[in-house]
Amino acid sequence: MSDATSAIVAKGLRKTFQGPDGGSVAAVGSVALDVRHGELTALVGPDGAGKTTIIRMIAGLLKPDEGELRVLGIDVVANAQEVQNRISYMPQRFGLYEDLSVQENLDLYADLHGVPVAERRERFPRLLKMTDLSRFTDRPAGKLSGGMKQKLGLACTLVRSPELLLLDEPSVGVDPLSRRDLWKIVQQLVEVERLSVVVSTAYMDEAERCAKVLVFNRGDLLEHGTPESLRSRARGLTFSATPCDGATPRELQARLIDAPHLVVDATPRAGTVRYVRQPEADPAALDELIAGAECEPRPEELEDAFMMLLRSQADTQEGMSGTAESDSSLTRVDRDPRKLAIVVEDLVRKFGDFTAVASTSFDVAYGEVFGLLGPNGAGKTTTFRMLCGLLPATSGHLEVVGMNLRKARAEARARIGYVSQKFALYGNLTVRENLEFFGGAYGLMGKRLRSRIADSLQQFDLDPSSVSGSLPTGYKQRLAMATGLLHEPEILFLDEPTSGIDPLARRAFWRTITALAQGGVTVIITTHFMEEAEYCDRIAIQDAGKLLALGSPGEIRDRVDGGGARDMNSAFLAIVEQARSQEAAGGRRE
Repeated sequence: MSDATSAIVAKGLRKTFQGPDGGSVAAVGSVALDVRHGELTALVGPDGAGKTTIIRMIAGLLKPDEGELRVLGIDVVANAQEVQNRISYMPQRFGLYEDLSVQENLDLYADLHGVPVAERRERFPRLLKMTDLSRFTDRPAGKLSGGMKQKLGLACTLVRSPELLLLDEPSVGVDPLSRRDLWKIVQQLVEVERLSVVVSTAYMDEAERCAKVLVFNRGDLLEHGTPESLRSRARGLTFSATPCDGATPRELQARLIDAPHLVVDATPRAGTVRYVRQPEADPAALDELIAGAECEPRPEELEDAFMMLLRSQADTQEGMSGTAESDSSLTRVDRDPRKLAIVVEDLVRKFGDFTAVASTSFDVAYGEVFGLLGPNGAGKTTTFRMLCGLLPATSGHLEVVGMNLRKARAEARARIGYVSQKFALYGNLTVRENLEFFGGAYGLMGKRLRSRIADSLQQFDLDPSSVSGSLPTGYKQRLAMATGLLHEPEILFLDEPTSGIDPLARRAFWRTITALAQGGVTVIITTHFMEEAEYCDRIAIQDAGKLLALGSPGEIRDRVDGGGARDMNSAFLAIVEQARSQEAAGGRRE
C-alpha cells in the first residue's frame, strides 16, 4: 500500500536493548506495519510484547536498529523532528503539572508547541467541552480524579491539531465511567475529524472498537486484521458453562484453566464460566472436566481469539503454574469461615471539611474474596488504607483479625499482607534481595526466611538474580505478590494489582488468588477491571464516599432493572449513574 493511503508504513522494523545480564534483548523483531489514514488502530499484546517500543519509534523518540519506517510519508529516522511537528503522543505517564490549574496546563503545553493565541481561542473551548473539563479550569491538576487527569492529559496532547495521534494505554488505572468517556472522545476524533489514531491497550473491549487490530508477542506481529476477522479464529470453540452442585464460577474456572490441553481460556461472567475449548480437545475428557455443568455455545469475542493466539505460541510458561492449587508452598490458614476477618461499623474518614468515607459498614469472613469497587475518587482507596492500618479512621469501629485498629494497629499489620498499586519494590535490587529485605521487615530470619524465599521463587516462577527494575509489569506483579505473602498473612490486601497488565497475566494472577482463598486466606482487592469482580465472593460499590451496593456479584446484577444487567460492568455503570442522578435531583451534589 502506498503512503497516500497509509499514515504509517514499516518494513523489517527491529529494535534491541541491552539486557540485565549484558546481552541483547529483541524488543521488536523484523516487524512490518501498514496503518491507514483516518482509522483507529489498536496494538494489543502481553507485557513485553513491544507495543510501547513501536509507538516510541513511530513518534521518533527511538531509532530503529534495522528496517524502514515512514510516518505521514516521512522517513522518521532521517527527519524525526518533521514527524514530531505533525503528530501528538500521549505516553502512559503523561506529565501534567499538578500545582498548575487545568487552564494553566493547557496554556503551558500550547506555549511549548508554539500554538498561536487565535488558534487557542478556537481550540481550547472545544477541548474543554469534549473532555467535560469546562467547569474545572481553575482546579489544580493534582486535585483531579484519575480519570479527569487522563482527560486533561489528552486535551494537552491535542492543544495543536495533529495529523496522527499516538496513545499508549490511555485508560490504565481509570474507572469504567472515565474509560467510557475517554473512548467517546477518541472515537469522536476519528469519526468527526478523521484523525488517524494508534492506541495500545490491555482491554480487549477497547480493541473491539478499532478498525484494525495488531496482535504482538515478544516483539513479533502474530496477527492483524479487523476485529471480526480475528474473532473468526475462535468460531465454534466458545461456550458458557453454568456451575452445578454448589460449585462457584471461580472454582469451575480454576479447574478449566488448569487443563490447557482441553481448554484455551476460561473466565467467570454473570454467574457462568465462559471458556474456549482446544480445537482438538477430547469431548469425553472435556465432559468429565466440566463435571455436569450446563453448557451452551456463545458468540466468540476478540479476547477469545487473542488468548488462542498467545496459547498457540507456546507462551504458557509466561504465566504462573496452573497447578498452584496443589502447591504445598501456598499459604494455608486454618480458620473457621463462619468467623469474621474484618468488621467495619459506621466508618468515617474526613480530611478537614471533606468527607472521603461516610458511615460505611460491612464485614468480611475468613477465606472470602471481597472486592472494593468504585469510580476514581469514590473513597475506596481511603477505605482500603484504613482497613490496612495505614490511615486512622475519624470515627466508627474497625476490627481486623479480631483486633481493634484504634488500639492494636501494629499487631494487626503483622498479620496482614499488602500489595500496592505501584508495587513498592526496590528497582535496583535483585528479586532475591527484595525478598530478603521484605522478609526481614516482616520479622523472618535464618532458616525460616530462606525456606519462604525458596518457596516463593518456585511458586511465582521468579529468577532470583533478575534486577526487579528491569522486569516486565507482569513479573513485577508476581514479585510484589511474593513479598506480600512471605510471612504467610491471614489477610492479603491488593490495591489495583492488575492495573496495566494483559489478560494472560490477569488469568495467572487470579488462579493464584483462587488457590489462596481455598487455603483459607482472606483477600481484599480493589480493581477497575469489572470482569474481575466476578471472581469475588462479595463486592462493595462506593461513590462519593458512600456505600451504594453490597452483595455477591449475582445479587449486585439483580439490583439493576430486575436483573437485566448482562455483566458486572453494566451493573456497575447503572448503579453509580443512578445514585448520581438521584443525588443531583435532590440537590445534594456539588
